[in-house]
Amino acid sequence: MLEIYKFESMTTPCELQLYCDSKEVADSCAVDIMKECKRLEQKYNYYSNDSYLHRINSRQSNTLDSETKSLLSISKQYYKKTNGLFDITIATLKDIYQSNSIKQIKEEKTKLLEYTGCEHFSIKKNKINFTNEFTKIDFGGLVKEYSVDRAVKIIKKYKIKSALVNFGGDIYAHGRKPNNEKFNIGITNPIKKEEYLFNISIENQALTTSASYERNIKVQDEVYSHIISKDKKSDILSATVVSNSCVQSGVYSTALMCNSMLETKDDTYIIDENLEILR
Repeated sequence: MLEIYKFESMTTPCELQLYCDSKEVADSCAVDIMKECKRLEQKYNYYSNDSYLHRINSRQSNTLDSETKSLLSISKQYYKKTNGLFDITIATLKDIYQSNSIKQIKEEKTKLLEYTGCEHFSIKKNKINFTNEFTKIDFGGLVKEYSVDRAVKIIKKYKIKSALVNFGGDIYAHGRKPNNEKFNIGITNPIKKEEYLFNISIENQALTTSASYERNIKVQDEVYSHIISKDKKSDILSATVVSNSCVQSGVYSTALMCNSMLETKDDTYIIDENLEILR
């Protein structure tokens, strides 16, 4: 029996498809997942003055709980693996895009750029230390994917053998459908979002797509992608990665938008401005 649950978290629509013989079990599982998403959303909200992350960025506290320490350590590892393309300290530049002036954005970016990079913070025991007062961190490129992986753990705890988790396009297919088919995921045409270019079938795998169409910022007729890069704009329209965890897929789909030649052992599908699949 298929039970579908829809809710919103981290400013994106979320959906759970749970194949379970007991509606009561499915309902309990869904409630636990929603609670977990809410917890993570509140804890790591970059813009909320009440969040745990804000206390770290504002230097009100440098004490880390085990979960945050783990996420920071993982972020440092991916920073190295992606040659700095996946960088949670790019949040240092985040606030400058609130300006309505291209000139001011460029001036502030020039000033703050030197304070980006995971080398500007260190972790020792249960403490985080910054090298300067400007560096900030944001788990925006990680926490939604992390919440998908957390949802899968909850699904496994409830012994549900078949499920599809979809949090704003960050997807994990747990098992197969009851008819033994893999889950079929459509990859959006980055130019015509109402169309799909092709499908990918997955089982016990995560799939994420980063794309220039997802969220844009417009300043004086110039459009900036939500993927804030330290380097020049990319001609890649979307990057899809299939791996064993949603965090892994999310990190590399984001990084590949900046450098399509980045090496990874995962399955990748990169679409350029001519709608050609590069790899």
